[in-house]
Amino acid sequence: MRILHVLNHTQRLNGHVHAAVDLACAQVGQGHDVCVASGGGDFDGLLKRKGVHTVLVDHKRSFPNLAKALVHLRSHVRSFRADVVHAHMMTSAVLAFPVCRMSGIPLITTVHNEFEKSATLMGLGTRVIAVSDVVGASMQRRGVPPSRLCVVLNGTIGSARSDGRSEEPAPLVSPSILFVGGLHPRKGLPDLMEALEIVHRSNPNVHLYIVGDGPHRDAYKNMASQLACAKAITFVGPTTDPYPYMLGADIFVLPSHADPAPLVLSEAREARCAVIGTQVDGIPQLLEHGDAGILVPPHDPSALAEALIQIVETPGKIEEWKARSQLRIDHLTIDRVARETMQVYVSALASRSTADAGKVKHSNLA
Repeated sequence: MRILHVLNHTQRLNGHVHAAVDLACAQVGQGHDVCVASGGGDFDGLLKRKGVHTVLVDHKRSFPNLAKALVHLRSHVRSFRADVVHAHMMTSAVLAFPVCRMSGIPLITTVHNEFEKSATLMGLGTRVIAVSDVVGASMQRRGVPPSRLCVVLNGTIGSARSDGRSEEPAPLVSPSILFVGGLHPRKGLPDLMEALEIVHRSNPNVHLYIVGDGPHRDAYKNMASQLACAKAITFVGPTTDPYPYMLGADIFVLPSHADPAPLVLSEAREARCAVIGTQVDGIPQLLEHGDAGILVPPHDPSALAEALIQIVETPGKIEEWKARSQLRIDHLTIDRVARETMQVYVSALASRSTADAGKVKHSNLA
């Protein structure tokens, strides 16, 4: 199959970009001809090495530029002879919709950031992929009928991004707690720092490592400096490969307030961390609803602290939850994501063929 993915850019530190890049590379590995049309970025080199074609479509949001992007995208769809177009972001979906209509080919959209109001526009797809069950239910409430909606749970294990990564664990002070994510309110990092303040009173050897960057970095550093446990918090900063930190960590914590299906949980489980996450969006599904990781309420530092204290102070608990992180982990592979996505494409092509046949029949009757 000839597949054209459309996304705003291919920069790192963006979860939906990682998911799209992983999928494109896996599809080439499964024998398909794949192209990525985007504004370009960090992953273009990886895509080319894996045999994914790349073309430039500037997604800057100004009317003159989007008009040019529409023309460029239509040209790329024609020259590549795409069977399907797969859009991963709102601007991409809006650009691809008229192109697919004019070209008579299916548009597939993936809802990566359901918490954004603009996610409703992803309903433009012939088929709409939700990255978790909760996201699927949300899109149904927004008016996408079940007949056009499919759930393909995120997974990263075996992805092209992991090729050549270091398998050497980072030297972390044990017992170690790790956070990996963007430094902005949605990820709930202040809750984790407040929880550490409670944990540190009875467990002064516990250390928190924060990997990532974002607009609230300085504010969070200042917040940490005011805590009694300030010396037990290390801001690592951004890194192109957080996996060694996961390999070196005892406990991975994701205290998000909203998170449709965070890829980082798949990676933390692959690294065999004991995992704690909040009961929001796709996190419970990625943790096997509590079988593969501990679930706590969001916005609740006390509950998070209680879970941390229990796992740190009870002999054998860390190893128990590290082992439990491996339950049904085979479901989190990128190959499974690619196979299920292909089933969505086939369904969309079949529906388009049926619709075309219906038009021909109606025309003959007329």
